[in-house]
Amino acid sequence: MNTGAWREDSETQTRVLTKAGYRFGGRGTHTSRTIMSAELTDVLSTLPESATRSDYERAIVDHNSLGKSTTASRRLTNQRLGELYGLDQSIPVFRVLRRIWAIDEAGRPLLALMCALTRDPLLRATVEPVLSLPVGTELVRSAFLGALRDVVGARLNDAVLDKVARNAASSWSQSGHLLGRMRKIRQRVEPTPGALAYALWLGTVEGMRGEALLSSRWTAGTRPERSGTGAPAAACQAARLDPRTNWRRRHRDRCEPARSGLEGGLTWERSKIWPRRTTVT
Repeated sequence: MNTGAWREDSETQTRVLTKAGYRFGGRGTHTSRTIMSAELTDVLSTLPESATRSDYERAIVDHNSLGKSTTASRRLTNQRLGELYGLDQSIPVFRVLRRIWAIDEAGRPLLALMCALTRDPLLRATVEPVLSLPVGTELVRSAFLGALRDVVGARLNDAVLDKVARNAASSWSQSGHLLGRMRKIRQRVEPTPGALAYALWLGTVEGMRGEALLSSRWTAGTRPERSGTGAPAAACQAARLDPRTNWRRRHRDRCEPARSGLEGGLTWERSKIWPRRTTVT
């Protein structure tokens, strides 16, 4: 895999990341759906943080909380949202997302994107062609399709691959990275404290600690444009977002997520699953 797709470096690393909720392989939800940010927002607004996977299923399928027209569409929506986000407190990437969601409304588009990136290999394959674009530059569709083809090989035909590209472009628009209906133009995305907190936690999942977290694949480039204080100060602002995140202050201007914090005590081995230097902003 290349051009933004994460590689499975070893069986142990893959097992550790899978335990956190990451998903691997040549297939993904973007063959038929986007990141479904509107549906995610609606269903999370109807249930408490403590809701179980069964609670989400009942809300979507039995009570039709998302207003779908048929039972089949309700069931499919429940399945796709489960693939993208887990909707299960036992899955760390969703559990942490859910904790931050209620306290950082402005950061929800980035939170949804980052969680979906851990869960959908097809969306991950489009990271490099999108994030390597300078702000104001148009997305080249051929690069998008080429990155996807590198990952899936011959498993998907051209028609399906084209649909994946359309869905992925829509997902990047929902997160704020792209703007435009026909011509997709790269936009600057300003991270919120909650989004940065999630990015820092994902860095710890991949084995990073201390100052390295500020230049991880998730957090590099999240320096606030207007504050002038840089990533360390932004990290400390994220640390103060919610006492439940259990962060600790390090030195005068650095913050590091406590190992027993957001992820509930899980420990992780170092992983090298990004083939190129990419960021989420």
